[in-house]
Amino acid sequence: MKKTFLFALLTGCAVMMSSCGQKEVKTAKDGGKTEAAAEDKGVKIAFVDIDTLMAKYEYYLECSNLLEKKRASISNTLNNKGIALQKEMADFQEKVQGGLVSQDQASKMQAALIKKQNQLQSLQDNLAEEFQKEQNKYNEALHDSIDNFLASYNKTAGYTYILSRSNDNILLADPKCNITDEVINGLNKRYGKGK
Repeated sequence: MKKTFLFALLTGCAVMMSSCGQKEVKTAKDGGKTEAAAEDKGVKIAFVDIDTLMAKYEYYLECSNLLEKKRASISNTLNNKGIALQKEMADFQEKVQGGLVSQDQASKMQAALIKKQNQLQSLQDNLAEEFQKEQNKYNEALHDSIDNFLASYNKTAGYTYILSRSNDNILLADPKCNITDEVINGLNKRYGKGK
């Protein structure tokens, strides 16, 4: 799972960025005087640090581990089959160069090796597609998990926007707007109950 997925997920929750507790400036109708109004526009903004979320959200960590194990298994399978095929090709080449097989036998052996090479390529494609589907499934579940939690969390928190912070996409933010720890604690608590 990529940081860009979570970045896109949480960025999708926000359309604009403004500072916490921004005050509105109004123009008085009497004589064109300007005055700063002390009233709040009612915009409440928070952000979640994606790097911290990914480092501490148990479900994400578990999914990442499962996917990494699957990726390593696929890699080992393909490597082992590739090494075996290379050995067969080397043996074939040695037999042909040594004159140990007839032209007819060499053609049949070459056709068999080409077939095995095509099968290996097909296996690689199938395993990559299977892995991508599984990764998409986990990404969707992660997306749903975060969306559902934030919707529930926001019923009491009342934020207008909950933004994602990743690298430098938010140049400046008041640390008081950072709800990352609250979100991580809530997600992990919810995930722990669902196990």
